[in-house]
Amino acid sequence: MSETSKEQELEIIAREVAPCVRCKLSSTRTQTVFGEGNPNADIMFIGEGPGKQEDLTGRPFVGKAGELLTRIIERGMGVPRDSVYIANVTKCRPTVDLKFEKDRPPEDDEVIACSPFLLRQISIIQPKVIITLGNPSTRFILRTKEGITKLRGHWGDFHGIPVMPTYHPSYVIRNGGENSPLKRDVWEDIKKVLDRLDWKRPG
Repeated sequence: MSETSKEQELEIIAREVAPCVRCKLSSTRTQTVFGEGNPNADIMFIGEGPGKQEDLTGRPFVGKAGELLTRIIERGMGVPRDSVYIANVTKCRPTVDLKFEKDRPPEDDEVIACSPFLLRQISIIQPKVIITLGNPSTRFILRTKEGITKLRGHWGDFHGIPVMPTYHPSYVIRNGGENSPLKRDVWEDIKKVLDRLDWKRPG
């Protein structure tokens, strides 16, 4: 599939996502957050769901967690953010009691309703590696109930695509941020991905 046709296929899905009312999250969103990046990306990052800034902008990972992820991609991996693809399991912001104040992980029914869109994204992009960020995306992609603490740093598989689970950037921020030992753990996981792809790290 050519890059142009991949873009067109993704745009078709994005237009389906925009008016989606498959689950209750549609009742509180400002807008859907489909995903963004290179349709031919070697690496696809998958998080759990949009936060406040993502809901306002329509773009994934643009808040504080997104800033950390961008630094990991651009400074750590040494590639532009738009050379990878970034998406979430759910395309609408999950909040506690649907009050649109405090974020929460997506619930099972929300994942069931929304995940077919993500599966179609993966099918079109066909990344060489998937990096799951946090518990919800890791459990969905790897079909497991194990937690991220046990799974991170260990390769999994999604229909022949290698999967590297690691901590969600927001979890790193909540546990020390730039000075958190978890940041080193995430970087060790990313290095395994770079080694597998035989990418040369900067410096």
